[in-house]
Amino acid sequence: MSRPIIYGNTAKKMGSVKPPNAPAEHTHLWTIFVRGPQNEDISYFIKKVVFKLHDTYPNPVRSIEAPPFELTETGWGEFDINIKVYFVEEANEKVLNFYHRLRLHPYANPVPNSDNGNEQNTTDHNSKDAEVSSVYFDEIVFNEPNEEFFKILMSRPGNLLPSNKTDDCVYSKQLEQEEIDRIEIGIEKVDKEIDELKQKLENLVKQEAINGS
Repeated sequence: MSRPIIYGNTAKKMGSVKPPNAPAEHTHLWTIFVRGPQNEDISYFIKKVVFKLHDTYPNPVRSIEAPPFELTETGWGEFDINIKVYFVEEANEKVLNFYHRLRLHPYANPVPNSDNGNEQNTTDHNSKDAEVSSVYFDEIVFNEPNEEFFKILMSRPGNLLPSNKTDDCVYSKQLEQEEIDRIEIGIEKVDKEIDELKQKLENLVKQEAINGS
């Protein structure tokens, strides 16, 4: 059985007004999280999420034991955050351990400049209102859940990704299948062209052999 999650962070550049306890050198307000793709309640199978921040933060190990499983802080630099997901006691599953690179600055988005051919960035990096989002989708797979945990997982069968394409649906099994279909069609086309080229080559070899004799 599997359950989809999204994890990552959002960040926003702070203006002159900062949180009371924010150090003077901190420039961004950011939030790291683990949640359902559609903001579903995932606490029925996740007990807590522990975020390990950079050692320069006071109390860098932060344990979030109730939804929403997220943490908001301030900072000035990007670093790897260790994320540990603990499942409910009934699951008797090992802790899920992975990392996320905290992103504070926008991804580069170069586009050709029609005037001089140089690249330019369409994102206003200096805008304090621009929010950066670095989010990943994954599925937690339970290979052999025990009977009690199986019942817990089945108590929320609706916690699945929507299969239809909508503007609100970023992740879709239908989109995935369409991409697979395009790849298979491309493979068939390439295989056909290879067969045709092989046949032409065989015909040329035969023709040369006849002419040579």
